Amino acid sequence: MTTMTTTAPHVDKETNPWESQRARFDLAAQKLNLDEGLWRVLRYPNREITVHIPVQMDDGHLEVFTGFRVQHSIARGPAKGGVRYAPDVTLDEVRALASWMTWKCAVVNIPFGGAKGGIICDPHKMSMGEVERMTRRYTAELIEFIGPEKDVPAPDVNTNEQVMAWMMDTYSMHMRQTVTAVVRARPSTSAARGDAAKPPAAE
Repeated sequence: MTTMTTTAPHVDKETNPWESQRARFDLAAQKLNLDEGLWRVLRYPNREITVHIPVQMDDGHLEVFTGFRVQHSIARGPAKGGVRYAPDVTLDEVRALASWMTWKCAVVNIPFGGAKGGIICDPHKMSMGEVERMTRRYTAELIEFIGPEKDVPAPDVNTNEQVMAWMMDTYSMHMRQTVTAVVRARPSTSAARGDAAKPPAAE
């Protein structure tokens, strides 16, 4: 029997995506009479990772980008979720999107949990080489936390198959074997090498 209390979310006053998600989850949990212990567990992400990524830009100076990966739940299987590149990426946004992915997977009964990632950057103002170096360093920082049995990244805002190819290639180099299942939108071998690369486009 649940004892936690909540009120209906006020959509017109919502500005924080994490608070918005949590208000809706609390309301749904209350209506479902969800066990209070499980309610408390699912209210928070299982893991939140923040990385600071040094990247040498084309003009020679060093820029540091902030990236996130949030794994909300792996109770039903490996986490999965997109990686977005945008100037307005926030940890609260990534938390909310990871949580929503958990609910989406559960509703359609597929054996995955929810995750999400992002880097605060403007890829439209970066060269292909700069985006590649940033992507590879971001992936390297997450090596211990991603993989086919742990967490599978996918394209999202301003990322595409080429970005997934760089992630797959970087992960595979660390694993000393080709691991195509580490990402969704599985790229070709030539894309992983960077052949015929296209810049990321918003989806």
